[in-house]
Amino acid sequence: MSLFDEDVPKKPEADPITVGEDISRHSENDLNERIEALREEINRTQKELEQRGTIRDAANSFFQK
Repeated sequence: MSLFDEDVPKKPEADPITVGEDISRHSENDLNERIEALREEINRTQKELEQRGTIRDAANSFFQK
């Protein structure tokens, strides 16, 4: 850790996205960032769903023997 790390301004954390919120006042950049964050969340959710499906299939296979 550098002695000057405190001097570097930190990017503020983005506000959490709320589905259905009013987005009419967001800038184009904010909207693009929102879309990217939502895509990342969709990908994360799909991966979790796939993992659960794999686990379910393995359990079904095991208990059907």
